[in-house]
Amino acid sequence: MTRTDVLVIGGGLAGLSTAWHLRRLGLTSVLVVEKEARPGGRAGTVEKDGFLFDQTGHLLHLHDPYGRKLILRLLAGNLSLRERSSWIHSHGVFTRYPFQANTFGLPRGVVEDCVALFAKSRYRPARLGKAPSFERWCLAAFGEGISRHFMFPYNAKLWRAELSELTTEWQGRFLPRPSPEEVLYGALFDQKKFFGYNAAFRYPLRGGIQVLPDALARGVPGLRLEAELERVDLDEKVAVVKGLGEVRYERLVNTMPLPFFLDKACALPKAVRTARAALRWRDVYNLNIGIARADVSDKHWIYFPEKRFAFYRAGFLTNFSKSLAPRGMTSMYIEVSRRPEERPSKAALERRILAGLRSCGLLKASDRLAARHWFKIDAAYVLYDRARTPAVAAAMAWLRSRGAESIGRWGAWKYSFMEETLLDGKACAQRLAGRRGVQHIDEAELAPLR
Repeated sequence: MTRTDVLVIGGGLAGLSTAWHLRRLGLTSVLVVEKEARPGGRAGTVEKDGFLFDQTGHLLHLHDPYGRKLILRLLAGNLSLRERSSWIHSHGVFTRYPFQANTFGLPRGVVEDCVALFAKSRYRPARLGKAPSFERWCLAAFGEGISRHFMFPYNAKLWRAELSELTTEWQGRFLPRPSPEEVLYGALFDQKKFFGYNAAFRYPLRGGIQVLPDALARGVPGLRLEAELERVDLDEKVAVVKGLGEVRYERLVNTMPLPFFLDKACALPKAVRTARAALRWRDVYNLNIGIARADVSDKHWIYFPEKRFAFYRAGFLTNFSKSLAPRGMTSMYIEVSRRPEERPSKAALERRILAGLRSCGLLKASDRLAARHWFKIDAAYVLYDRARTPAVAAAMAWLRSRGAESIGRWGAWKYSFMEETLLDGKACAQRLAGRRGVQHIDEAELAPLR
């Protein structure tokens, strides 16, 4: 039987960050088990026919001083800094993101609708109450015009749920709220002001996003690949791991999707089984294509709110880094949301995707595809309905009572980004090491270990 002080489930960014920081805090009996043959989880890169494909757009938005310092050290000399070029395609035209501040270029009637009803929402505000639905919040924040022309159709396509069922817990930093002056200016002029948390981003010059988990993994000697968790007894503190057999641990850190982890746990009490059943999500089918033509677009990514497009977003990996494709070629990622019970035909979906890309002018009829690769990303988006928060709280309380933590975007069952995931791992390591008061790991602890 294998023994370890800390067992980490999942070798993605949250799990690797936890183990990486634990080592720097002096706790070295750490075992990280990852079911794939490479580290990284969803922040991984696949090579296909000379192209490097990430699992959708994985961009580094650095806001925290420690997170910035950590990532810049891990990827020293292999990072570019870019200003975002994100757009929206609707009503037959491309307009700048975010929609609510950039209606210039849309049909006149649409612009008037958006501006007039935004003004009405601001000067005759609706009463929202303590816990409004996302639908009601949109109407109050942006007005009926902006909601009808973008917010409602785009979010209905992404979440595939009634917007009246969704809460507002997730959208905070992800949905910019421009001032009335900015809304009016963006209706009259081609406004180039950057809004939102992702106005600038960093991305590796070489190797795709895979280089980030690879850099962390080099500082995690206890990483075991192709080692999938099969089941875990949280009362006995024994896990069964493919290729390792039984693993006895003192503390456990889970980073795999919370409901999937609970499915592997033995003897869940009724309250936790009820909580597990309440957790909902959406899967993403991500088609990556290599196009035998250079510079297909100068944009980074584009949102597609209209129903006639099967996909909700498409992006250009080669505009993050030219190294992701052979010379003279372009690579794209295209995202389609589905409920977990849906099983779409990838062939049929691909035909719809390619037809949509041609209809909006991104692809030419003469374009040849030099590569294609599908990712199915299970539980890509946590659904923030009214059952989520109490269900997560119940599951977390039970896990803590068994000496287990569940962290990161999927372990904590939340909507977040890569820097936050790395910081989640750091905070977890500090809790496990008993240093709850530590706000920043010092330079000596951040330096490479020998």
